[in-house]
Amino acid sequence: MDTGTDETAPTASARPNCPSPRLNQIAPSGPGASTIGRLWASGRLIRRPAALPARRRLPAARLLQRNLGVSFREALWLEDWAFDFSRALAKTWRPGDEVVVTRLDHDANVRPWVYAAEAAGATLRWAEFDPATGELSPQAVAAVLSDRTRLVALTGASNLIGTRPDVRAVSDLVHAAGGLLYVDGVHLTAHVPIDIGALGADFFGCSPYKFLGPHCGVVGARPDLLEQVHPDKLLPATEVVPERFEFGTLPYELLAGTTAAIDFLAGLAPSPSGDRRQDLAGAMTAIEEHEDRLRDRIEQHVRALPGVTVWSRAARRTPTLLLTFDGRDAADAYRHLATLGVNAPAGSFYALEASRWLGLGDDGGLRIGLAPYNNDDDADRLLDGLDQFTRASQGVGRPGSSWAGVMTRTQPRSL
Repeated sequence: MDTGTDETAPTASARPNCPSPRLNQIAPSGPGASTIGRLWASGRLIRRPAALPARRRLPAARLLQRNLGVSFREALWLEDWAFDFSRALAKTWRPGDEVVVTRLDHDANVRPWVYAAEAAGATLRWAEFDPATGELSPQAVAAVLSDRTRLVALTGASNLIGTRPDVRAVSDLVHAAGGLLYVDGVHLTAHVPIDIGALGADFFGCSPYKFLGPHCGVVGARPDLLEQVHPDKLLPATEVVPERFEFGTLPYELLAGTTAAIDFLAGLAPSPSGDRRQDLAGAMTAIEEHEDRLRDRIEQHVRALPGVTVWSRAARRTPTLLLTFDGRDAADAYRHLATLGVNAPAGSFYALEASRWLGLGDDGGLRIGLAPYNNDDDADRLLDGLDQFTRASQGVGRPGSSWAGVMTRTQPRSL
């Protein structure tokens, strides 16, 4: 892994005075403020990227290697990475081969593999999580492995309930069985530092929009593995890795946006070192601590509310909470919070198998998600809104619309 500085990459300069009163006041700067809160207050979260270089693929790929821990030749830019990659990998599958998917995953890491297995005549097996705890244990995956296992598709973190499976432990089991591990890291990458090698993933997919970038797809994998995968492509298209997977002209505007997003995140490091990989790790560690603290605070309050069930229960989780309400549709809570300026949507968020496995059907629940810019004021306002809703549900008062304020913002999930 190259961890040197990239002289061709754009830099970002701090804007000392933010013109928005909301952003100037979004977090306290006193002794009790979090690292991220102090960065907001100092203006370091308001940054302007410098002019981008004309050759955008190289700096974007080099920045990705620092964000994900992969090299230049290991990062693929794909418009629809889930379906594209599943079709390419399935070319070598035969009847009797086995493919494993999980009940915890977003459907983008389920359905493409289901269709690919069906087309190849391979057998599909399901690894099931414990609905009581939200945990997907390595043992649950091991139970469906065999010497016929070709691939296991596993989420790095559930976008519905936040569960973070032990990817490394699963990787060791899959490799011992002779299979490959494909990790959907979309939800995980937004909240924690990522090192694909340490995770043991053979393939790792993510979407830059989840870490403040534009909508596009990225897959990280070892070059020796990519050399063995042959996607359908036009005859004049190169066989060189990684370009053989990147159909047509690259979306340079999206690469430029991804470059700026990663550089922005690196600029949030509490103790900048000048080494972008190290700065990114420091920034994401600070973000993880900040979001987890807010999640713990919100969760303690919500669990005490009457008639509320919290479905996010795993020991290791992202700052993601799924709630349902006795006798009330979660969509009612969503609509109430929306009148107060709170974006906490309701649904299954494409994690259809997980929602059904929990017994919530296709409707899911109310999802609360946190991002680096959220702070304690946001948490207060969110909890005030939920207090209003639950009191009304218990027949004490009615949800009103006179309360106003800027509230918690979530990250709706799509691919």
